[in-house]
Amino acid sequence: MTNFIGQTGIYCLGLIDSQAFVFQDVFFLVLLAIQIPAAAILLSRLLKGAVRRPPLQPQLPNPNFFGAVSVVVPTLNEADRIAPCLEGLTRQTYEVREITIVDSRSTDKTPDLVRVAQATDPRFRLINDPPLPPDWVGRPWALHNGFLASSSHSEWILGIDADTIPHPSLVCSLLEMANREGFDLITLSPRFILKYPGELWLQPALLMTLVYRFGAAGEVGSSPERVMANGQCFFCRRSLLEKVGGYTSAKGSFCDDVTLVRNIAATGAKVAFLDGANVLKVRMYEGMKETWEEWGRSLDLKDASTSAQIWGDLAFLTLVQALPIPLLILTAAIVASGNTTLPALITLGLNGALIAMRLGLNAAILQSYDRAQAKGAGLFWLSPFADPAAVFRIFLSSTRKPKSWRGRTYGG
Repeated sequence: MTNFIGQTGIYCLGLIDSQAFVFQDVFFLVLLAIQIPAAAILLSRLLKGAVRRPPLQPQLPNPNFFGAVSVVVPTLNEADRIAPCLEGLTRQTYEVREITIVDSRSTDKTPDLVRVAQATDPRFRLINDPPLPPDWVGRPWALHNGFLASSSHSEWILGIDADTIPHPSLVCSLLEMANREGFDLITLSPRFILKYPGELWLQPALLMTLVYRFGAAGEVGSSPERVMANGQCFFCRRSLLEKVGGYTSAKGSFCDDVTLVRNIAATGAKVAFLDGANVLKVRMYEGMKETWEEWGRSLDLKDASTSAQIWGDLAFLTLVQALPIPLLILTAAIVASGNTTLPALITLGLNGALIAMRLGLNAAILQSYDRAQAKGAGLFWLSPFADPAAVFRIFLSSTRKPKSWRGRTYGG
């Protein structure tokens, strides 16, 4: 009897183990069925980087472009960071006809700094935008008013943010590229200045959510609804902006740059998102907290996308960016315990490959960072471990409408 009970117990334990293996295999097979296609999509996007346009290079001034560009800079309490931008703009050569600072009634010393620049460079002028209408977001409203106030003799409008540092040849390089390639609109990916440990860890992971979804700067052939843009440097033909009504089609968007560029691309205009690391730097946020709160809440691009695009991209990022490290740890533990099955081994290999790809991309984007002032610069290489948090941040921003933005408060 005792022998029978023992045999029965062994049989039951074997049955339980068998069921556990079946459940494990079903789990991994289902996971692989959705993760493998996502990985294939990612690989196809990244392979396009091999034929992308090279980074924009500094160019010498061209007298044929005299007075071709009006620069517009929107400001609201930018005193702590606008000085390098103003200095960079004063060093632009005769391509720039005027530099209009559209201030939204700053309460700090922003207007004073502009007036100092104006005293040595007559191209500067300071204006205030009218009170913000209820259906507008502050940044596109300021840019729109700067566009309306610009000289009709300028062929191009350059919208540039106060936290950027323009290279002296920024404008002539944009003009050379636009005229050579026939572009109607160019936006640039900058070189990011990072200083503190937390942002060195988080910021590259947030940037990678854009690379995974839209590819690297300089890629060609994107459909209008998948075009990427960066409003920190927005270079557009004046005639084209007039045609689309300035910034009105993006007036209520918290990602107005992408919204406007996609609207313009849909008209058949030739647009480009290029690597501008050699001609433009930016210091966006101070530390990890600001990076998480300020940049993270706009990266979902929900104001420029359909619901299907938003949630499709979120599912894609989860499969290829958020899950690989947790899944690698899980499958490695299963294999180490001796519970090895073919689906587990395939999952281990796939996620190991995704992590290797991610580490390679970290090396590829290194040129997009200025770490000369960084504390704990080595944390940049640990940014893949921030990927789950970065994707979670995209999820949070996808489900929430901003209530404050760049010093303004919005209802709803």
